[in-house]
Amino acid sequence: MERAARGSIPEELLRPKRGEAPRYPVDIIIGELGKGSASDAAFSFANYTSAAFLSGNMDNSALASIDPVLRQNLLSSLDVITPLSYRLGGGREEVDGAVSFLVRFIGKDQGIVGELYIRYVTRKTEGDDGEVKTTGRWVFEELLLEEAKDRNTEEKESIYRNDFYPYERFY
Repeated sequence: MERAARGSIPEELLRPKRGEAPRYPVDIIIGELGKGSASDAAFSFANYTSAAFLSGNMDNSALASIDPVLRQNLLSSLDVITPLSYRLGGGREEVDGAVSFLVRFIGKDQGIVGELYIRYVTRKTEGDDGEVKTTGRWVFEELLLEEAKDRNTEEKESIYRNDFYPYERFY
C-alpha cells in the first residue's frame, strides 16, 4: 500500500545515488546546518561551547577559559532574547588556522546570529626522562554576535527564503 502512495514520486528522488554528497537541513538564516568542512572534533567542541552559552551559567566549565568580562558581556547579550535553543552550521577552517561556525541562538520571539571561532592549540612538555610530549585541545577564541532581531526581520533579510531542493517541489 505504501508503494502505491509513493508511485508519483520518481525513484531518483527517493533514493540517493552512489557517491552523492549528503544533504543537511538548511536554517533559513544561517544556511546549511552541520559540520561543513570542519572536523568532527571541532564540530563537537563548537556544540559543547554553544550549549554552554545557551545555559547562561557563568560557571559552566566550557566557558571557564573566557575572560570574565567578555563572558559576562556575551551572556548578557544572549540574555536579551532568553534563548531556548541554538543551531550550528557552516563550519570552515580560516586562513589563520582557527575554525569558525555560524551559530543562531533562538528565543521565543527573537533570535541572535553570530560566528563562533575556536582553535586547536598544542603544548609541548618535557618529562623527567627527557621525552617531549605534545598535547592539544580545542579552546574558545571569539564569539561575534549581531543585534537581536525578531522573526519578521530575520525572514526579510534571509537569502535562503526560496532555496528549495529539487525534491521539495513535489511535496
